[in-house]
Amino acid sequence: MAKVSANYEVVYIIDPALGEEAIAATVAKFQSLAEQNGSNVAVDEWGTRKLAYAINYKTEGYYVLMSFTSGPEFPKELDRILGITEGIMRSMIVCKGE
Repeated sequence: MAKVSANYEVVYIIDPALGEEAIAATVAKFQSLAEQNGSNVAVDEWGTRKLAYAINYKTEGYYVLMSFTSGPEFPKELDRILGITEGIMRSMIVCKGE
């Protein structure tokens, strides 16, 4: 039997050079996207932190953790959108199970 829905967590790092307004807009964009395609959406903004290693010569990033419940097709689409969004330095989606 196929999974109907599962719990997921996504951590993404935004380039802090975008500025506060652009960072807030990016977080709101992904939150609304998760609310449209899933449920139980929780966003935890960790803020600006030092990176373990430089990414494109940048040493700091704005970290965001988002948890949600959805079907298995939405995380694939979310990963694609994170990959093409300007200002996203890194992202990782993890399935936490049912």
